[in-house]
Amino acid sequence: MQTKLLSILKYQNSQIARYVRRSLVTLFFAIFFIIGLVLFGNQFVLMVQESIERGIPVQELMPLVSFNMIRDVSLILSLSLFLAIILTISQLYKNSEAVVMNSLGLNDKYFIVFIQPLVLLSFVIIFFLTIYAVPWAKQQKSIMEEETKNASEFSFITEGEFEVFKQGEIVFYASESKSLDTTGEQNMEEIFIYAFDDGKPVIVLASEARKYIDSESDSIYLRLKDGIRYMGIPSNENINILNFDLYDLEIVSGEFQKSVAIYTKIEGKNTLDLIKEGGQYAHAELQWRLSQPITVLILSVIGVFLGKTSPRGGKGVNLLIGVVIFMLYYNGLLVAKSSIELGQIDPIIGLWGVHLLMIILILLLYQFRQGKIANY
Repeated sequence: MQTKLLSILKYQNSQIARYVRRSLVTLFFAIFFIIGLVLFGNQFVLMVQESIERGIPVQELMPLVSFNMIRDVSLILSLSLFLAIILTISQLYKNSEAVVMNSLGLNDKYFIVFIQPLVLLSFVIIFFLTIYAVPWAKQQKSIMEEETKNASEFSFITEGEFEVFKQGEIVFYASESKSLDTTGEQNMEEIFIYAFDDGKPVIVLASEARKYIDSESDSIYLRLKDGIRYMGIPSNENINILNFDLYDLEIVSGEFQKSVAIYTKIEGKNTLDLIKEGGQYAHAELQWRLSQPITVLILSVIGVFLGKTSPRGGKGVNLLIGVVIFMLYYNGLLVAKSSIELGQIDPIIGLWGVHLLMIILILLLYQFRQGKIANY
């Protein structure tokens, strides 16, 4: 076993290994550039649009976009490397280069060793991003949102647009809306509301409204002034009509506010503080941070196995399978993270169960490649 391992490692700095790594690096930067351009370009366009619509200077929104970029770069790195590995190995088979290598005894194990320097470098970069850079970016973004009350991401009532609250139970419209003041209040005029009360439709019309936060419950309310409330279908004889001077309507519950605040606070915490704190949210966030660099190691092996293709076959199918596996992997991690936060699964299982499933997938792919289960 030791002799075989040394035999593999001696090819680490061979010309073949350097050739494979050079092809991998070229494809990696190309894919990273394309995905980054699409994602970050989309964020920039949305930022300019927000700036024009709300009259907010672009320079005030640029830091928010920068923090979002730091947040997303680890995901783009992982996806770009995974796809680059699949394409690199596929290209070797497409050009019959991998066939010649296999005839010399250079199989999948050697390919995995060839790309390890780049995989380990990506592991270190993503580890730094998720443990230090991303929490810092989220913390700074949260501070900036608190300081800039009129930023588009958290001034959620917009004049001339229908707004939906409580998962569609309340539809709100205001023809005019003034900027948030220092107390977090917002004044509006010419109000229309469509909501439900015990399953019955309710329509509320008011001349003015003020959004405010209750200091005790942290719930967000609309205080409507000089209006009328219709309960029931307008053509129905049993419709109830109520004229009012003041009418308070809860649009965001305090419990929801507190859960969002806890979640945001946890995301911006230092990793060492998370370890000391404990709790469901802390466990979930800590495992999420550690999981992202781990995914690079697992996906790199899967990428080598998926890269195999016949010289006459296309490489699009393997690439499509890779994208599906990547999406399922990350969605599985997100579901596991949410389950820990809700107390539905034990943190001991947590996100590690998803990684275990992916390792089992690697073993299955290896068995396929060896022809022990079926021809692959």
